Amino acid sequence: MKKKRFSIEQIVAVLKQAELGMPVADLIRQVGISEQTFYRWKKQYAGMQSDQVRELKQLQEENARLKKLVAELSLDKAILQDVAFKKVARPALKREVVDYIVSHYGLQIRRACRLIKQSRSVQYYQSVKDPKLALRGRMREIAQTRVRYGYRRVHVLLKREGWQLGKNQMYRLYSEEQLQLRSKLPKRRKMVVTRQAKIKPIRPNEAWSMDFVADQLANGMKFRTLTIVDVFSKEALAIEVGQRLRSEHVVAALNRLAAQRDAPKYLFVDNGSEFSGQLLDLWAYHHQARIDFSRPGKPTDNCHIETFNGSFRDECLNLHWFESLEEAKVIIEAWRREYNESRPHSTLNDLSPAEFARRTELSSTGSV
Repeated sequence: MKKKRFSIEQIVAVLKQAELGMPVADLIRQVGISEQTFYRWKKQYAGMQSDQVRELKQLQEENARLKKLVAELSLDKAILQDVAFKKVARPALKREVVDYIVSHYGLQIRRACRLIKQSRSVQYYQSVKDPKLALRGRMREIAQTRVRYGYRRVHVLLKREGWQLGKNQMYRLYSEEQLQLRSKLPKRRKMVVTRQAKIKPIRPNEAWSMDFVADQLANGMKFRTLTIVDVFSKEALAIEVGQRLRSEHVVAALNRLAAQRDAPKYLFVDNGSEFSGQLLDLWAYHHQARIDFSRPGKPTDNCHIETFNGSFRDECLNLHWFESLEEAKVIIEAWRREYNESRPHSTLNDLSPAEFARRTELSSTGSV
């Protein structure tokens, strides 16, 4: 802004000389102004005293200060509305918000820190901690291969590999790498990764497939069945019946089967809580088995057990009216034996006699 040539005090002093009788022509020539300027001064400041001049000057300064304050408050309000959607509770997030305000609005760091209520010492602080790049890289590799695992399960896998870190440190690094599962999205978008080729077993007991089938008794009481099928031989290994089957019942059934035959190398399951819990993961770790989860909304990823469950429902559950849970166990076990021993299977009808005999022998002995 261009600085004024004459202050208000000087203008009032010039008008006082005109009031004391000094000719206007001499006065304007002496001061160096035009006649229009003199009469404009006279119209605006005539009759003012020195006290009034000081009050007017203070009033103008106060108005200028208030205008500047209003402008700053309006800008602060706009900035706060801009960053209102961001959660800025922690100092680390506040540092990002301060940098955003400085870069987008041109404010000084001092004012931006005061607006966000961030200490400037925290803003200027440079961390000297180890970035743990190797640990972060391994964490990302596990999260990319096991996309359904949260930070707790990733923590367990890292500890098995020999990494030393606490659960709080694990959660902090997991969050900084932005590996969280967005559970609020539709299930079909939870796991958007390239599906690897399905394992094709070449011998019995190499891959088992499991799932649950629900039904009810004659009195309306609901019960569940856990079906376990050998993927290679198509043998129904077990059908567990119970009113409430949880992960501990799944592990108990697998322990009984592992005692009778070798434990499998692969387990094909869906994403149910009974299969994705810690008990089954611990069982697979001790038996050196890999759990292969099907994609949400993709039952074809576990087609072997889905085909068996369809036959199980059509040929057993839909044909019997169970009076009690014990009766259901007896009938279902009898159907399982009939399914394995005498029922003709479409997958075996197209085989040659030698291949059919070989698979029958392998299923009975459990070895190659």
